[in-house]
Amino acid sequence: MSERAYLIAVVSGPSPDQEGYESLAELRELLATAGAEYAGEMIQRRDHPVAHTYFGKGKLVELKQEVARLKPDLVVVEDELTPTQQRNLEDKLGVRVIDRAALILDIFAQHAHTAEGKLQVELAQLEFNLTRMRGKGIELSRLGGGIGTRGPGETKLEVDQRVARNRISHLKRRLKDVSSSREVMRRSRLASRLPLVALAGYTNTGKSTLLNALTKAGVSVNDQLFETLDPTTRSYEFEGQTYLLTDTVGFIRKLPHQLVEAFHSTLEETLVANLILHVADASAPEDELDVMIKAVDKVLDDIEAASIPRLLVLNKVDRIDSEQRSYLKRNYPDAIFISALQGDGLDFLQERVKQFFDAGLELVELFFSYGDGRVIGDIHRIATNVELENTPEGVIVRARLPREYVSRFSRYQR
Repeated sequence: MSERAYLIAVVSGPSPDQEGYESLAELRELLATAGAEYAGEMIQRRDHPVAHTYFGKGKLVELKQEVARLKPDLVVVEDELTPTQQRNLEDKLGVRVIDRAALILDIFAQHAHTAEGKLQVELAQLEFNLTRMRGKGIELSRLGGGIGTRGPGETKLEVDQRVARNRISHLKRRLKDVSSSREVMRRSRLASRLPLVALAGYTNTGKSTLLNALTKAGVSVNDQLFETLDPTTRSYEFEGQTYLLTDTVGFIRKLPHQLVEAFHSTLEETLVANLILHVADASAPEDELDVMIKAVDKVLDDIEAASIPRLLVLNKVDRIDSEQRSYLKRNYPDAIFISALQGDGLDFLQERVKQFFDAGLELVELFFSYGDGRVIGDIHRIATNVELENTPEGVIVRARLPREYVSRFSRYQR
């Protein structure tokens, strides 16, 4: 039987009902993804939450009455709570209270399938909960077991915190090992000199569907938030050139910083890309689309990916009408319009990706003797559109070479 949750939020602005509804829309979707039932919601208009109780005194009384009437299993708060706020709300409401960050962590825990994903989620949960551990004081003290160890000892809270810190250290060591293995694979991809493209975007915008459409990867594409946590890299070919495409974890507003830190090795897949395809949901309401695009840009900036070129890809255009399309074209004139599900616009998207990489290439014609086989092999590894012409004297190679490598082969130029 699923849990029933009551949602609360503090919002500012002149229209609290409308702002509250919009603010809690994403929280309701997160709740559904977590498998819980919606029991109701309450909004308070304030510039800032109250430091100790989140809601103000009068609103808190009203909330307590609603909780008593509806009897939800838990209350979910839109903002991240301090340990004091969480403790006071639970004491006053008599029901379990969690915040948005804890809800997102729970969803990540449900969707983590690989060993690395499970380690990352457990680390994020432990770091999140460490400051929220509660003890009952010195009556839980533990006595020492021998000469020189007798005394009040550690409280149960101190023991729990120490165990958590030890586990955090252990998880970080294991993730470091996993990260090292990922780094080996990453270096291998870089050494291949194949164009690297990363998919980034808000959760549930269709990144995995796009990956499947271009590469036939077969990754899960259920219509849920955070369906994909583990990065998947696959290749596809377009006009004779092979590209590597990586799908990364979806972003969201107010993504808990513990998750950003724990998934850093996963997010690093974005950092090594030559190009980022920022996938957004064209069917989202206009104001929400802008918020989601800015949320992704902020996370990319936070992980130091601001300098990597990006192309905005507006997906799910099969769900919008001509008026919406005209609006989006006016407001996002450089965006690429596609439907990954229907296949619309994929050829144009691939052409734009090709144009981006071609802009960094220079057409060269080189001449090698038949004893230069190793150098010709290097050309094959780093160049594109390689053509060979055998002559009695040697081999003529025509290719598109990355500009930073042109001088390396200057002595072979015809």
